[in-house]
Amino acid sequence: MDRLSSPGKSALALLITEELESDHEAHVRRHLAEQLAGVLGLRFAGVRHGRQLDETDIYVIPDATLVTPQPGIRSDQDLYGGVVARPFMASKAISHPLISSDAAAPDGWTERFMELAGDVVLPGYSAFNLDDALRAGAQLLQQGPVRVKVVQARAGRGQQVIHAMPELEKWLAQQDASRVRQDGVVLEVNLTSVRTFSVGQLRIGGMVISYFGCQNLTDANDSTAVYGGSDLWLVRGNYTALLREIPDPVARQLIHQAHRYEQAAEAAFPGFIASRRNCDVAVGRNPSGQQRSGVLEQSWRIGGASSAEVYALLAFVAEPALQRLQASSCEIYGEAPVIPPDVTLLYQGDASATGPITIGVRVTPWQQPVITSNWQ
Repeated sequence: MDRLSSPGKSALALLITEELESDHEAHVRRHLAEQLAGVLGLRFAGVRHGRQLDETDIYVIPDATLVTPQPGIRSDQDLYGGVVARPFMASKAISHPLISSDAAAPDGWTERFMELAGDVVLPGYSAFNLDDALRAGAQLLQQGPVRVKVVQARAGRGQQVIHAMPELEKWLAQQDASRVRQDGVVLEVNLTSVRTFSVGQLRIGGMVISYFGCQNLTDANDSTAVYGGSDLWLVRGNYTALLREIPDPVARQLIHQAHRYEQAAEAAFPGFIASRRNCDVAVGRNPSGQQRSGVLEQSWRIGGASSAEVYALLAFVAEPALQRLQASSCEIYGEAPVIPPDVTLLYQGDASATGPITIGVRVTPWQQPVITSNWQ
């Protein structure tokens, strides 16, 4: 296999910033890190812990978006992930404005992002204290049901649809006020008949790959509907190259919205760096029954679709003439599911955080985007 380059780097390391890491995620992340190290021609230096890596010759794969300063990260060629100046800039809180100019806000909060991206997100508010959240919810409920979200929750967890003020008051009473002050909560108009898509880009070793994808839901072992993987359509090149390959008008609209969201981050957040860019974009019906789409949140860190991204990268590097392909990640809960023969199994076991889970990835030739379900 040919290799990409990573000037100034002698090794690659995983950086674990969170205190608790599930065993299945740790296993998959290590495997993907080893694959990236190989394609970049770097020694895999194992796992490091902390919020910062001072070794400037290490290519970093952090488990979360990093916050400056990061001595060894000067450009998007120094990591698989992202760097921001303030913690809130890495969260879904940036996807909505505050309820008023006198609302509580974290240090460094700027309205500039919403000035640039306000028309590519769903109507809603972010709040950094419970009183502001109550005010925001009361205003949104006049339009119909509201979806409330814990900012730090992942994989579709930590969300609830609110239909009336007593429900909102009860939900807010269950929240940790200090965590809300630190991280915030999100309240947005709830969509029905909703589908969630992914738009993203990788910038690794001098190569750029862009993609459009469909997210799949599955039932966790406790029967909760959670993220079950992604089907991605990837091209060699930027978003313009991606748009040339995808004629579907809705998909093209979502790609434009995600790109605008990224451009707003680049313009509004000083010091923003991201080599792994992934936006969740929803399409559904608003309370008036009209079709509406908008970016829900971004992921500038290793995530659920990363296995599909990395294995697509390996395929592009192996075949320099290859211009487009499909790749899928899948997470299936339960004991011993049936796995198709063309799937590369990344993890199968009784994980402490989830119970029995199987994680796999596959790469296939390009076909025009079709919404598919899980592999089962």
